[in-house]
Amino acid sequence: MATIHRTTMVPGKLDLLGDWLPRQPCYRDAGGPPTLTRAGGFPLDDPAGDVGIEFTSEHGVLGRRWIYDAAYDPVAVAQLLAFIGGASAAQHQNESGTPDPSVVPQWTPAGRLSAPSPLEVSNAEPDRTTIAVDLTEASPAAVGRLSLDILRILRPTPVDEQRTGLGSVEADWARPDGGTARGAVAIVR
Repeated sequence: MATIHRTTMVPGKLDLLGDWLPRQPCYRDAGGPPTLTRAGGFPLDDPAGDVGIEFTSEHGVLGRRWIYDAAYDPVAVAQLLAFIGGASAAQHQNESGTPDPSVVPQWTPAGRLSAPSPLEVSNAEPDRTTIAVDLTEASPAAVGRLSLDILRILRPTPVDEQRTGLGSVEADWARPDGGTARGAVAIVR
């Protein structure tokens, strides 16, 4: 289970994102540098217990941290697929050793998801990063190649509309007006 440390990170995540985001295909230029606020998130536990997987900073307790786009990390992708398939739990962002029941995976078919090695990642669509995944251990007719979409532009959507894929992750996030929204943050199709 994740251990949450109450400390500072220098530079902070929002500082790093402010530099990185304008260079991404999903960024919609608003006429200047982005003004960012924390909207939400959830960590997944590293199966080896060595690192936290959360989407280079100096951590006040843990020292040097490496912050990067986890869509290109085989361990992070494997843990997200395990979460979607029900084999792991999302952790609360602010409470150590506490699952976050508001982050909900949904998986309909039988079988297990895995990612090929090396990862096959595409940013062809500006609102998502797509990762090739394989469905295994299912009926022979169902086994095959699927896509995991990490949604880069979040849209609140009714639950029935979110579940158009074979699986998904639903979560809440803070809206700029102070309210909350809920929708898919990842979809398997």
